[in-house]
Amino acid sequence: MNRFQKIYQQGTIDVIEIWLDTETGVQYLFHKNGNAGGFTPLLDREGKPVV
Repeated sequence: MNRFQKIYQQGTIDVIEIWLDTETGVQYLFHKNGNAGGFTPLLDREGKPVV
């Protein structure tokens, strides 16, 4: 089993994805536009990771 599972995807050129870390339960946001991209944890209103 892979540690990360893609649980949501939107777009083709301007891509937004949500990935789940299966070991910790934390969700991450991945955004890609052209050759640039970023991967960051999703946080709730209190600044804690979304689980």
